Amino acid sequence: MKKRKALALLLTAATITGSLAGSVVAVHADEELEPITFTYYDADGTNNAWDNPVSEAMTAATGVTLDVTYPVGTSDGTQAEDIALMIAEDNYPDLIFAKGSATDLYEAGALIDMTDLIEEYGPNIKKMYGDEFEKLRWSADDPGIYQLSYADTRATTLQTGGTCQIQWAALKENNYEYPKTIEEYEALIKKYLEAHPQTDDGLDMIGISISASDWHWMITLGNPAGFIADAKPDNGQWIYDDDNNFYYKHASDDEKEYFRWLCRMYNEGILDPDFATQTHDDYIAKLSSGRVVAITDANWDYAAAEAVLISDGKTDKTYAPLPVTLNADDKAPTLMYQGLQVGWGMGITKSCEDPVRAIKFLDYLCSDEGQILFNWGVEGVNYEIDENGNRYRTEEEITASQTDPDYSKKTGIRNFNGFPNYGDGAEAEDGTPYTPNTRETIIAAYNEEQKAACEAWGVDMLIDIFPQPDEFETPAFPPVWALQPPQELSDKISILDEIAWPGLVKCVTGTTDEFDDNWDAMVADLTANGMEEANAEMTEYVSGFIAE
Repeated sequence: MKKRKALALLLTAATITGSLAGSVVAVHADEELEPITFTYYDADGTNNAWDNPVSEAMTAATGVTLDVTYPVGTSDGTQAEDIALMIAEDNYPDLIFAKGSATDLYEAGALIDMTDLIEEYGPNIKKMYGDEFEKLRWSADDPGIYQLSYADTRATTLQTGGTCQIQWAALKENNYEYPKTIEEYEALIKKYLEAHPQTDDGLDMIGISISASDWHWMITLGNPAGFIADAKPDNGQWIYDDDNNFYYKHASDDEKEYFRWLCRMYNEGILDPDFATQTHDDYIAKLSSGRVVAITDANWDYAAAEAVLISDGKTDKTYAPLPVTLNADDKAPTLMYQGLQVGWGMGITKSCEDPVRAIKFLDYLCSDEGQILFNWGVEGVNYEIDENGNRYRTEEEITASQTDPDYSKKTGIRNFNGFPNYGDGAEAEDGTPYTPNTRETIIAAYNEEQKAACEAWGVDMLIDIFPQPDEFETPAFPPVWALQPPQELSDKISILDEIAWPGLVKCVTGTTDEFDDNWDAMVADLTANGMEEANAEMTEYVSGFIAE
């Protein structure tokens, strides 16, 4: 197998032009594959250079090479400082994925309207977004298309971290009876800690750990509060009522009770005493050691730790996804479909000298050929074709994808953030899946802990214990966390976040007797700094995305 893969890698550059570029020519018959290099700023990148088999194959198919840069100049690794410098110098990369800084670029006039380019050169772009294509429009006031959504289009949630997580070892000792409420979650954590105060190598076990010393506070402290306490899907800092009125969520009564619970966990020594000061690397290292029983995190955020645990033979120390809520009659919204996510995505800037070639490249990324390459990798290297024409991965490849933290970087598979892509469950015209993740492949790839849990629960998949998508109504608006509100409103939200972050930490780290006073002081500070005005403005802004 290794010899075959090595040979395939050597042949990739020579053969890809015939196998993939032919398909591209069918889409763009006038395309001359003259070499061209576009600069690309990936605001979510770390070290994703254009130097792997997938990127090389894309270049062979399109003639396009990307010169990739990413945030390196800021203390917290975010993009804001880099993009502020671009605006100040009026100098931009050709292509850009700006995450939450797209508003700054838009208001600076840096992004071009791609509407006409898509109409003439973007059949695969229009096909990808289908019935939700119109949601790509910037706002009710400006119908231009300045970004292509990077979200997993037409996705079905097949894997999730749930609202909370706990080590499989703890569930196993509880006969796989999983907690559904925060009280049951607490009881199981304490039960396991009592039986296992230390790891096998003598490290003290930690009941719950959180990463809250940088922007990850939103992922591990803020977002879980909305999922668990408010029983609402991810809309960033916002929750909404039945009339689509929006409220800054960290002042809600239900979240108050959730943070009261976290305060008690902190004072009882269950919550990691370093949760607010440890670096994110410290947090991941603790998870990788197997000493943290429970977390409240997104599965993408702790995936690297799980890869280390599996590689070290500590599969039982990886994490079970749980549908935990504050109140027993609430439904965990994990599998709820919220519609196409817009606001974050890839755009073309005014600095690009060949926007036609750029849009054709983006259209290639949206094509079946581009999507299969991006999601599956190179045929004969990362996947094979069976006698029925279906793609499949070998056990060796599946294991590598699960245990090697650098798998994406080495192969190029889903290595570049911001690219438009289909999600799990979406199928090409020939009926084959765009991604390797289907119900069947996910079930087949379950490790021994996951298989044992499914058997104990009498289900096929881990997601089957969660409230199912058909139990929820799709909201009338796209996921709010990724929208790009006007700068004035964005500034107000930033001020509220700057109050809530340390305010919530103080609520948790104070004594239980101090909690109410600390909470009231935080809410008063939020109110004094425009929370009510921000609520009204966000309600008005989101209303522009609701079809009449």
